[in-house]
Amino acid sequence: MAGVRADPTWAPVAFGRRAVPQLFEELQKPEPGRRLRALASLCDLVHDPELLYQAVNGGFMEQLAVLLEDEDPLVKVKTCELLHQLTAHSAGRQALLTSSLLSPLSLLLDDSSSSCRTSVHRVLNRLALLPAGAESLLSLVPKLMLKLRHEEDEEEEEEEEEVQVLLLSTIACCSRLDAQPSLSSDGVSLLRRKLSHRRPDIRREAAAAMMALSVPVDGKRQVCEEEELLPVLLHLLQDEDVDVRTNAAGVIMNVAIITAGKQRCLGLDVITVLLSLLSEEEQEEEKRRRRKALVVYSLRALTALAEAPDGRHLLLEHLPLLVRRSQDAEEDQEVRRAAQTAVEVVTWTP
Repeated sequence: MAGVRADPTWAPVAFGRRAVPQLFEELQKPEPGRRLRALASLCDLVHDPELLYQAVNGGFMEQLAVLLEDEDPLVKVKTCELLHQLTAHSAGRQALLTSSLLSPLSLLLDDSSSSCRTSVHRVLNRLALLPAGAESLLSLVPKLMLKLRHEEDEEEEEEEEEVQVLLLSTIACCSRLDAQPSLSSDGVSLLRRKLSHRRPDIRREAAAAMMALSVPVDGKRQVCEEEELLPVLLHLLQDEDVDVRTNAAGVIMNVAIITAGKQRCLGLDVITVLLSLLSEEEQEEEKRRRRKALVVYSLRALTALAEAPDGRHLLLEHLPLLVRRSQDAEEDQEVRRAAQTAVEVVTWTP
């Protein structure tokens, strides 16, 4: 490892394994400038997996809790950036989850610095991608929902929209583990407003979160009762972004399981739109792979709707399409199974 750096914004770095301990010693100095330079150097060093492992397993993590409460806003921002770098590695995520840093980190969700708030959301989102991380963040979901409402009330800028994407992704990850905190925090209503956003990544994450909320029975009921939600989802089935279409189909698949969901979907002629999705043919393997979940969700939604007499009657008219999907040797095995189940339900007779 090189010695002193020419960049004045970085602290001098010792050689070898002495580099990380030396920089953490610098973090305890009273001068904000020295702490900032040490943080900048650490952010650079932890790109090296060996030095990252030393940083998270050398007993240094707890020192960062003090920096998260630093009087200098730049020190807090840079500390969050360092944590974001550390959570890029599994060892860093595990170290953060077992540390005492989550509490002071969550307090920075209300920090006056937008850069600091964005960095915190990046860290939390990376943690939420792991089941253990999502479980640790479940108690934060009500606060995240309040932040989502706050972001909605603010004039949207590009930076704030990035925060919305991160927020929605974190909420979706937590809700896949346990949807109840989101459902109890007016989650269905808040997410509905994001489904029509101009940015596809916001629509995509909002629909993903809505799909997670529609898994439990209470969530299915709330989706059915939320005014204008199912028509919005029907519109999203024709979105330009395939992931948006997939997540919307996933919500409809879940909701169609209950009677109220069947009735609402049949009243909106969802079957016609789902059949049109199945009729689309993709020759390129990559595009077929990306559409696999969309096709499977659509088939499962049609299977649920076929349990209603009106749904079965309509689907009998399009049975050849379902049969072709179930027998195509080139079709993905999971798609064929889903199509075979749909055919069995549509053709069932008492």
